[in-house]
Formats: sequence, structure tokens, C-alpha cells
Amino acid sequence: MYVLCSPCILSPALRAKGITHPSDIALFAKSIGRCRKFGIEVVPLPCPETRYLGPGRKPGTYLERLNTPEFATLLDELCGKVNDIIQERGPPLCILGVNSSPTCGVTSTYYGAEGDTPAKQQGRGVFYARFPDIPAQDVAVFSQYRIYLAAPLFSEAERSYNTSIAELLREHCFEVFLPQDSGDNQAVRDKSEHAQIYRRNRRAIRDADMVVAIIDGADADSGTSWEMGYAAGMKKTVIALRTDFRMAGSHERVNLMLEQASRVVTSRDELLSAAGALPTIRQPEPSSA
Repeated sequence: MYVLCSPCILSPALRAKGITHPSDIALFAKSIGRCRKFGIEVVPLPCPETRYLGPGRKPGTYLERLNTPEFATLLDELCGKVNDIIQERGPPLCILGVNSSPTCGVTSTYYGAEGDTPAKQQGRGVFYARFPDIPAQDVAVFSQYRIYLAAPLFSEAERSYNTSIAELLREHCFEVFLPQDSGDNQAVRDKSEHAQIYRRNRRAIRDADMVVAIIDGADADSGTSWEMGYAAGMKKTVIALRTDFRMAGSHERVNLMLEQASRVVTSRDELLSAAGALPTIRQPEPSSA
């Protein structure tokens, strides 16, 4: 189990001068931390720009500095080496890239201006575009993996469903905080326990990258609604899973304040897509020998 990784995520000094900020370093470190947590090997790719222009280069677009026959030949060579890795190891979970890069962008790239076309364009950089069949994720998305799972937990059915959603997310390399697993699961408790649970859950929301909220039912659970609002107030991503087909209004699946503060999805597959899930992690089959 491995990812192919833009080398500047591991060695930021490979990037062009002046473009790396502390926020970038934090994203790089967090992405590598996710790989370590889930036992994902990080296999660095070669850096075409460093090979061609050398270290300490100035920023520039593909058309300005890389649009040459020599660079195309270099890309051919490096693609052959990457394909050798894939042939030996099997397909990676994904390629990790850095958006805006002329070579390793995932959903945006500084390709260069042509006529009225802006220099920054949508799509993969010229190196990553050579691997269209391999999923790619920008480091800013990959680094967002800590989830607070907000949901009602007052019946066996609710707790079982919550656990199944948490396990689904963990299978896709998300770290999940589920309140019912940390003591918020009893009907009888005193005031001091209430305060401890409140502080612990509030801290877990602050520490999370996103909140996934289960909002089935005629009306969303009040505690879940508070957790969604608290997260939205901190400008965190909130994904609301509602498989209940009932509508709250002509154009609303649920209370409009909750709907406007979140992205509402209606299935597990939609949830995984909204959260930016990696492919399912499958453990190797046990040997029959």
C-alpha cells in the first residue's frame, strides 16, 4: 500500500524560490503524518523541473520555461521510470500533488497564457497529465483527514449505524472521533460528567478537519445540530448525511440553516466523494501455503 508523491512534499527546498509558505509546510507535514498513521508507504516521484532547470530556480509557467523538445524527452524518460515502479509494486492508492505546479498540479496548473486564456488553468500539470488513469489528490485535500462524527446516539440502532459509518471512513484512511466511543453513551450521569463530555467533544470538533453529521429523522437531533453550527462557525467543512427521503420544505431536505451550513449527501458513496476519500484499503489475502 503506497502513494506516489511529488518530491517537494518531502523536500520543500525543491520548489521554486519564494513560493513556499509556512501553511504549505504544515500541509506537507500533515499529509506525511496521515501516511504514517495508516501505514501507507510514500514513494517520491522524480522532479522534472529540478532535473531540467536545477535547484533554486525562479517561478515560471510551462510555456515560459518548459515548453521545449528537451523537456518533453525528459518527461518521457521519467514517465518510463514511474511506470517501472507501478509495474513492480502494483497501482498506487493515488498520486499526491501540489496544485498550481506546472508539472505536478492536480486540479490547477500554471500552464501559461495563450491569447485570452489565463496563465493558471484547470487540470493536471504536464507530468501528472501523463498518468490519467491514476487518481490524484492535491496535498491540501489529502491533509484533511480528521473527522468528528456528529450523530444521535440514544438507541442501539443509532449507535450501530454510527459505528458502521465510522468504520467506513476509517477504511478510507480517515481518523474518526465518535463521541459514543469516548463516554457519551449513558443515560445516567452527573453534572460533572456532563461538563467533561461537553469540553471533550467541543475540543474534538476544534481539532477536526471536518465534521460529518448524520441528520436522518423527521428533524435533526438537537445535539448534532449544535455540533454542526459550532463547526460551521469555525469555517470547517461540514458534510451532512441524510438518507431519510422526507423533505422539510419545498426545496429543503432538512432545516434550511443546517442545509446552508453544510453539504448534504444522501448515500455512503456521496459521503466518501464529498470527504475526498482515498480508494478502499484492502488488506492482502492470507497465504494458503
